[in-house]
Amino acid sequence: MTRSKILKEIDETVSYFCQDCLLRSHFKRTYSKTYAHRFCIHQCTVGAEIQKKGRGLLGSDIEKG
Repeated sequence: MTRSKILKEIDETVSYFCQDCLLRSHFKRTYSKTYAHRFCIHQCTVGAEIQKKGRGLLGSDIEKG
């Protein structure tokens, strides 16, 4: 899989799930942007999926382009 394809998948996931997320907006209003970001990374299932896709960017089998 190419690096650009992985980045596109991550971007699509974020724009589809995270832009209108009620928990994210609630935590940003109630606590802070940092708190919301930390929640998304460590506790949200979408965040886990994004991390999984991101690990693919570190692999040595990535095609350039």
